[in-house]
Amino acid sequence: MAKDFPTREENYAQWYNDLVIKADLAENSAVRGSMVIKPYGYAIWEKMQATLDKMFKDSGHVNAYFPLFIPKSFFSKEASHVEGFAKECAVVTHYRLKNSPDGKGVVVDEDAKLEEELIVRPTSETIIWDTYRNWIQSYRDLPILVNQWANVVRWEMRTRLFLRTAEFLWQEGHTAHATKEEAIEETLKILDIYAKFAEEWMAVPVLKGVKSPNERFAGAVDTYCIEALMQDGKALQAGTSHFLGQNFAKAFDVKFLSKENKLEYVWATSWGVSTRLMGALIMAHSDDNGLVLPPKLAPVQVVIVPIYRKLEQLEQISEVALKVKEKLEKLGISVKYDDRDTFKPGWKFSEYEFKGVPVRLAIGPRDLENNTVEVARRDTLEKEVLQLEDIDTKVKNLLDQIQKKLYYKAQSFRDDNTTAVDTWDEFRDVIENKGGFVLAHWDGTPETEEKIKEETKATIRTIPLDTKKESGKCIYTGKTSTQRVIFARAY
Repeated sequence: MAKDFPTREENYAQWYNDLVIKADLAENSAVRGSMVIKPYGYAIWEKMQATLDKMFKDSGHVNAYFPLFIPKSFFSKEASHVEGFAKECAVVTHYRLKNSPDGKGVVVDEDAKLEEELIVRPTSETIIWDTYRNWIQSYRDLPILVNQWANVVRWEMRTRLFLRTAEFLWQEGHTAHATKEEAIEETLKILDIYAKFAEEWMAVPVLKGVKSPNERFAGAVDTYCIEALMQDGKALQAGTSHFLGQNFAKAFDVKFLSKENKLEYVWATSWGVSTRLMGALIMAHSDDNGLVLPPKLAPVQVVIVPIYRKLEQLEQISEVALKVKEKLEKLGISVKYDDRDTFKPGWKFSEYEFKGVPVRLAIGPRDLENNTVEVARRDTLEKEVLQLEDIDTKVKNLLDQIQKKLYYKAQSFRDDNTTAVDTWDEFRDVIENKGGFVLAHWDGTPETEEKIKEETKATIRTIPLDTKKESGKCIYTGKTSTQRVIFARAY
C-alpha cells in the first residue's frame, strides 16, 4: 500500500486528512460537511461505543431514544441555550416536494409548510426536559439516569473529518436529581468515566477541569471537561460533562414533590462524547508510516501473514497459523489470517502497518522447520523471531506492553510540551513558537480571556481540578490571580 502523503512536519493538517481517507476510516460525502464512516473506521467507533456503554450501565445508567426533530419554540425557553446554538441549527420548514413548473426537477410545495418549524437535533436538552415533565412528579421518580446514542446536526462552516462535521455520532446523557449535591456528584462521576476511558482504552492522557464562562456549554451552570494534547501542539476537547443546575427544569416547568412535601425544581446534568474521539485517537498516536492504534480499540489486534511460494507450503503454514489463531482467540484477541493469493506478503505488510494493526505475525517455510514465528509490533516497527511455544501468552503480553507504551509516550509528549509562563511576552513566545499547554495566571474575567484569544488565538482550555492554588498576577492585565489555568490553541 502506497504511503503517498505528507509527513506530519511537512503539513500536519494534510497528513491527518490523507491518513483518515487512505486508511479507510472515513471519506467526504455528497452532502457538504458530512462524512461517510467506512467499515474499518466504524469498527473502531463500535469498540469505543461498546466500552463506554458498559461503563455507563455499570454506573447505573440506562439507554433511551428521543426524537431527531425538536419544535423551534422549545429553544426559546432557555435563553443562553438558544443563543449558543442558533447559528448552527438546521431548520425543517416544509414536509413535501412537488414537480417544478418546467417538469425538470422538484421544488418545495408551499402548501405543505409546517405550522411550527422543526430544528434538526443539535443537542437534546430541550426535547428531553419537555419529556421529563411528564415523567417526574415525586422524589420517588428520581434520579433519572438516561443516556442515548444518536446523531446530531450542527451546521458547521469549516469542517474536518471526525473533528468537526455537520452531522456526527455521539452519546448524550441527561440526568435528573432531587438535590444539587447529587447532580454535581453525577457530573464529576461521568467526568471520571470519560478520563478513565481516554487513558485506559485510548491511551491518551487527559487533564480534568472546569471550563471558563466563555467556554461553558450554553445553558450550563458549570462545564467540566477532559482536554488532550495532539502531536501538533494543539488541544482537543475530548469530552464534556455539564452541571445544568435548575435552568432547564425552570424553563420546562419540571417540578417534584420532595420528602418534605414541598414542590421543588429538579436538578440536572448532561454529558457527551462524540466521533471526535476518533480524531483524538488518530492524532495522538499515528506517525508518518500511517495509523497507530492502541490494542484495546484496534478492530484487528493481530494479523497473521503466510509467506510461501508453492501451494503445498501454504497448506502446511495454514495448518500452523490457524492453530495459533485459535489459541489467541481463546484469550479474547481479535485475529485475522490473511491467506489471500491476490496480494504479495510485502504488500500485506505495508497495508497492515498503514492501518495500524498492533501486531503482525509472519510464518514461512523456515519458521515451520524451526517452530518459530516472526513478530512485528506497529508502535516501534521492531521485529523479532520467537518460538511458537506459548506464543499466545507472548502475544497477549506484547499487546499489553504496546497499550502501556503508547500511553506513556503520549504522556511524555504532553509533559515536554507543557510550559509555565509568568509574563505576556513569554506567553506569546510559547504560543507562537512551541505550542502545547501553557500554564498561566488569569484575572478571572471573560473580557481578558476574549482579548487574549483575539491577540493569540489561544483560549482557556480548562481550569484544572487538581492544581494547587497559587497566587500570582494575570499575564495580560497584571491583576491578582489565585490559580494558573491551561491555555492553548485548539481544534
